[in-house]
Amino acid sequence: MTKLTDTQAIILSAASQRDGHIALPLPDSLRGGAAAKVVGAMLAKGFLEEVEADMRNGEPIWRKTGDGHGVTLIATDAGLAAIGIETDRAETTPAEDAAHKPRAPREGTKQATLIAMLRAPDGANIAEIMAATGWQSHTVRGAMSGALKKKLGLEVTSEKVEDRGRVYKLPAA
Repeated sequence: MTKLTDTQAIILSAASQRDGHIALPLPDSLRGGAAAKVVGAMLAKGFLEEVEADMRNGEPIWRKTGDGHGVTLIATDAGLAAIGIETDRAETTPAEDAAHKPRAPREGTKQATLIAMLRAPDGANIAEIMAATGWQSHTVRGAMSGALKKKLGLEVTSEKVEDRGRVYKLPAA
């Protein structure tokens, strides 16, 4: 069994009893920098995972992402196994856990608009995406590389098109 601090064991034990294994709220005695340090260590060890919070259903928020969304913390199968709770996939790594539950964008969001534009046969350039979303160019590029490529695992391609500049595309769904 993995060696845990008392605080880590308390967090994982509480998460194991909550719907969705949500690790929040943290113990009252854990605040500020201490909370960040404990959570950071647990994320690094794969005991906790950051996932997008469903703010509409009142899920607690660990941190805000800057684009109006929040992130919550959930106990992974590895975290639950560390406190002796067996799950169906107790031997998986955190990366495998993430692979088993692909994220799907919510409908009606700017991210969904971006994906629809990139899946169109002609794709979209930065200026077109900026006009549709109201984002600045650096936000568009960040959303494509961060949210689409890294978080959703989508393959964004680009090519230079005469009269349109660089055009970005996603393969059709």
